Amino acid sequence: MGYKVAVVGATGNVGREMLSILSERGFPADEVVAVASRRSQGTEVSFGDKTLKVQALENVDFSDIDICLMSAGGNISKEWSPKIGAQGCVVIDNSSAWRYDADVPLIVPEVNADAVVGFTKKNIIANPNCSTAQLVVALKPLHDKAVIKRVVVATYQSVSGAGKDGMDELFTQTKAIYVSDPVESHKFPKRIAFNLIPHIDVFMEDGYTKEEWKMTAETKKILDPKIKLTATAVRVPVFVSHSEAVNIEFENPITADEARDILREAPGCLVVDKREPGGYITPYEATGEDATYISRIREDITVENGLAMWVVSDNLRKGAALNAVQIAEVLVNRHLIKAKKAA
Repeated sequence: MGYKVAVVGATGNVGREMLSILSERGFPADEVVAVASRRSQGTEVSFGDKTLKVQALENVDFSDIDICLMSAGGNISKEWSPKIGAQGCVVIDNSSAWRYDADVPLIVPEVNADAVVGFTKKNIIANPNCSTAQLVVALKPLHDKAVIKRVVVATYQSVSGAGKDGMDELFTQTKAIYVSDPVESHKFPKRIAFNLIPHIDVFMEDGYTKEEWKMTAETKKILDPKIKLTATAVRVPVFVSHSEAVNIEFENPITADEARDILREAPGCLVVDKREPGGYITPYEATGEDATYISRIREDITVENGLAMWVVSDNLRKGAALNAVQIAEVLVNRHLIKAKKAA
């Protein structure tokens, strides 16, 4: 007997990707329910070779649904995830609403799958920020080997991280530049076409943005609270896939060759690191792929026991939808939940 799965936010970028990945990976679902806001009710979305009609969130009975993949934003999740969890449905939430709750596990399956057992407190599991997910996949095997003290990371984040409106704005501005039309900015605080914006999410009192703070807090929760991390998050004119320039300081010695060998064997990682033109991965090549790609692995000559590297991943997949489906797979494969129909 398979599971019944709901995807909330099924008409959004990540929701559609969740439906696609559930189908691609052959998730053991007897039934998948597409859910969104009332204004999207009746809209059709694809699930493999099937078409699903979207149901309005307030009309769905979650008491016979086993898993809810939630990608409808923080405010919706804060209101609905506890209600859904109280009906015995496990919520895997993609927003920031529950990531910092001590009673909610924050999970990247390649890194801390064992922590998922804590979901029973609230029936909610949190997905990390997209930039954090790919970072910790690359850090975990190196931390196990040489113990990370400090990380300095600069992110180069695609506009899809800001949703469909962000992608539309890059497209519209780029077209306007080519035909000499006025360039208007609505989603981003400055022009994004042919530009970079060192600002993602709101500014905090200490000068960091909320996005940068998220990376610090989430890395500590997922990987190790002793790790010090500072981030600079930058929005770039790329449609899909986030890139990161990462500098790592370790307690113990580790060479670039050792790191390369470790990462080649690590789950979720794919090393493409030839020291020649084109011997590295770019966001264009990572788009549509599941792996976290690691290139430009080299020793950081400014610190003892330091490495520098380039990390790229599809933010809609590993940074969001794929990670959520992988969490659901952990629940199933470890027999942590039973299908209600079978029960």
